[in-house]
Amino acid sequence: MENPNIELIAPEQKKPSGAKKALNVIKNILVILIVAVAVFMMIFTIVSMTTFDRDERSLFGYRAYIALSDSMSATDFDAGDLVLVKEVDPVTLQEGDIISFRSQNTESFGELVTHKIRRCTTTADGEPGFITYGTTTNTDDEGIVTYSFILGKYQSRIPKVGTFFRFLKTTPGYIICILVPFLLLIIFQGGNCVQLFRQYKKEQMADIQAARDQVEAERAENRKIMEQLQQLQQQLSKFDSGSAEPTADSQQQSSIQQEEPGAESSRQ
Repeated sequence: MENPNIELIAPEQKKPSGAKKALNVIKNILVILIVAVAVFMMIFTIVSMTTFDRDERSLFGYRAYIALSDSMSATDFDAGDLVLVKEVDPVTLQEGDIISFRSQNTESFGELVTHKIRRCTTTADGEPGFITYGTTTNTDDEGIVTYSFILGKYQSRIPKVGTFFRFLKTTPGYIICILVPFLLLIIFQGGNCVQLFRQYKKEQMADIQAARDQVEAERAENRKIMEQLQQLQQQLSKFDSGSAEPTADSQQQSSIQQEEPGAESSRQ
C-alpha cells in the first residue's frame, strides 16, 4: 500500500528589484534627514532661547549675542550674525580690541553693543574706561564704557545664525522649521506602520492558506487510502465467495462415490 510523504514547499519570496531597493534606500535617507533636522531644530531652539543675548548665561566662558545692526559690517560682522564673546579681565583690553558692553547712551541705553575700542580713557570721577566706535560710521559712541558694563571680548562670528534664529521665533519659522519636519516624520512612520501591517496580514493569510492546503492534501491522501482499502476488501470478498461454491468435478466425484456401493451389491 502506497503511503507517500506529503511535503509542502512554501513559494519562494520574490526578491526586491534594484529600483525597489534604491527607493527603500532613498526613503530611509529621507527619514534620517528629517529626524536629524527635527532634532537639530529642537536642540537649537532650546539652546538659543536659553543662551543667546543672555548676560547671565555662558558656556566655558563664552557668550553668544546676535548683531542687530551693521555698525561693524565694514570690517568684522553684519547684522544677523551670531557674535561669540569671551569673558576677559577689562584691564587686559587695549586699543583695537572689539568688546561687547551694555550701552549707556541716551538713545540705546541698556542695549547690547559690540564695538571697537578707539582708545583708553577715564571718566570725570577717575574711573577707567574706553572710547568705542562702530567701524561702519567711524563715529565715537556717546558715553565712556567703564569696566562694570563690559561683557567680554569679541572672538568670532557665525554668519546669519542670528537671522535664522529670529526667523525661527516667528510663526512661519516655527511651522517651516519645526512643525513641518515633525509632520513629515509622522507621515513617513505612519506609512511604514501601514506597510508593516499589510505585510503582516499578507503573511498571515499565506500561513492560513498553507494550513488549508495541508488539510486538503491530508484529506485527499485519506480518501486515496480508503479507496485502496475498499478495493482490497472487495478482492477478499470475491476470494472468499469463490472458495465456498462446489465445483463441477467435485460434484461428479461425489455422484460416483454414491453409485459404487449399489453396483457391488448387484454383483453379489
